[in-house]
Amino acid sequence: MDITSFLMYCIIITFTPGPTNIVILSTVHHLGAKKAMEYTYGATIAFGFLLAISAMLNTLLLTIIPKILIVMQIIGSFYMMYLAYQIYKADKSKPTVNQSGTFQSGFLMQFLNPKVVLFTMTVIPSFILPHYTAMNAVTISVLAITLIGFLAFLTWVLFGTIFKQFLQNHSKIVNVIMAIFLAYSAVMIWM
Repeated sequence: MDITSFLMYCIIITFTPGPTNIVILSTVHHLGAKKAMEYTYGATIAFGFLLAISAMLNTLLLTIIPKILIVMQIIGSFYMMYLAYQIYKADKSKPTVNQSGTFQSGFLMQFLNPKVVLFTMTVIPSFILPHYTAMNAVTISVLAITLIGFLAFLTWVLFGTIFKQFLQNHSKIVNVIMAIFLAYSAVMIWM
């Protein structure tokens, strides 16, 4: 296995802005690092779960992928547009009950995030299974990729924490930019 290509693929996909990373940044901005970490734990567990599903059911998923992809595109796009709207209209001055920073929302977001679903369905068959088929090797690979994903999420939490004052001082513009990035991600699913 070409470890350099594998690591580059994992790092580029997990560290670049996507729906989960943008929601993490928004959660830090509006609810703080503790809530963002709760969300991150849910996202990480789901990420690992999706990788495990991909590893165990790879051949089955490949035969039904066109049906899954269409459904995930529709659900994922609508959910991301909803999240973009929520981020856009967020107003720190008004007290609201926000459920976006929960473990459950982080967990569920991964199943509706086409970037994550497509990544988990491609990384295992492209990089792992051609070289390793033993259960322990595949399990270690799933754990390693999950760790890379967690480090990416943690980076976004840290970024949000470090720049929290700046983000709060420029709240409206930050919300608009994050909403645009999230809406762009939703639109790019169809391109």
